[in-house]
Amino acid sequence: MLIEKFLAHIAEKHPYLNEKKILVACSGGKDSVVLAHLIAHGKFEFGLAHCNFSLRGGESDEDELFVENLSKKFGVPFYSERFDTSLYAKDKKISIQMAARELRYAWFDEIRTHFGYDYVLTAHHLDDDLETFLINLSRGTGIRGLSGIPPKSENVVRPLLPFSRQEILAFAKRHQLYWREDSSNEKNDYLRNALRNQVIPEFKKAASNILEGFSKTHHHLLDSQLLVEDYMALVYNLAVTENFDGYTIHIEKLRELPNTNALLYEMLHPFHFTAWNDVFSLLKAQSGKTILSPTHKLTKDRGVLLLTERAYAEEISEVEIPENTTIIRTPIKLRFEEVRKLANPDNNNSCLVAKEKLTFPLRLRKWKEGDAFQPFGMRGKKKLSKFFKDEKVSLVAKANVYVLCDSDDQIVWVVGYRMDDHFKVEPTTETILKITYLS
Repeated sequence: MLIEKFLAHIAEKHPYLNEKKILVACSGGKDSVVLAHLIAHGKFEFGLAHCNFSLRGGESDEDELFVENLSKKFGVPFYSERFDTSLYAKDKKISIQMAARELRYAWFDEIRTHFGYDYVLTAHHLDDDLETFLINLSRGTGIRGLSGIPPKSENVVRPLLPFSRQEILAFAKRHQLYWREDSSNEKNDYLRNALRNQVIPEFKKAASNILEGFSKTHHHLLDSQLLVEDYMALVYNLAVTENFDGYTIHIEKLRELPNTNALLYEMLHPFHFTAWNDVFSLLKAQSGKTILSPTHKLTKDRGVLLLTERAYAEEISEVEIPENTTIIRTPIKLRFEEVRKLANPDNNNSCLVAKEKLTFPLRLRKWKEGDAFQPFGMRGKKKLSKFFKDEKVSLVAKANVYVLCDSDDQIVWVVGYRMDDHFKVEPTTETILKITYLS
């Protein structure tokens, strides 16, 4: 029965899987073992991928061996990887559950691309979806979180979502399948386990049709989320412009639209912000105030909000550049080459200097308050802060400006903007050095 329902669901909702190469994520537990058997019954081309998170000692190793033997039974490729999950979680300062999630999805994608698989399939089912709904409900999420687990996200597909844990168990017993039990699932240390083992069973006793009702609610919420996304696609260009280094959200244009805070939430949610009260208050904050997410930063700059990535380069304060260097790659990428003829620079991303005027090693660093230089073609010095104001450089752009200095800390080039007049090429110049910013 489940086989027919499963294949009908694939035909209706995931027809793109037909004649594709599929990687099945298999822990060795009941759900993923059943998924592997269903895919085999459907005569798909597939392989099994197993993550050993090294969290349960010998049990973890036995799980890995079990999935390897299962792959031999099916006659399909087997991929496994061992992770030091605890160390990863400690280094990243995240929970074990989040660490395992990051590790497995990154590795699945590596296997997919390296071995030519089209999609990764996971065994999330209807009960998992209900658990996720309740977890997100407790965290005060929006429609997106209450919509539960997405049936498909990029190359990850979850074809068991319409089916309950009971249906999957019944199939496994009917076909006398073997699987591994994860002893940690019996512990109620984590919210998901407590919901699974204690709360939801009591919920089902009180409302026997809870899964059926949740499934309908889930579909309604998904439809509502799609409606929101369609609306966002319409209004996005009214308030947001894309730049080479991120996005600019125009506050006044945003305020002209109804439900300003809700719009801002939908715009910024994909960039992992969580302190929403702080984000909303940024609309009225003074210029210069910044809110950080793990991956991005949002800065108020006069009448706009500037959204940019938190680059690794932020961690690098200064680098030395010896003579005869041809290229550097961090914190930004610069190329150095001697040229024979004096020609106009390609654009602001390159400059031509008289090499004999330089004292090595050169130094590349972020600009700081008090820095001054003599802009090319001008007389007298100007502070960089004044130069940026005259050039109408935004706060975010200013925060990412590097200056190239000689060994005496005299600015040679404000990278991407203007070189110093002292280092210009003259008729008597012997060697012309072209420096190019490779953005």
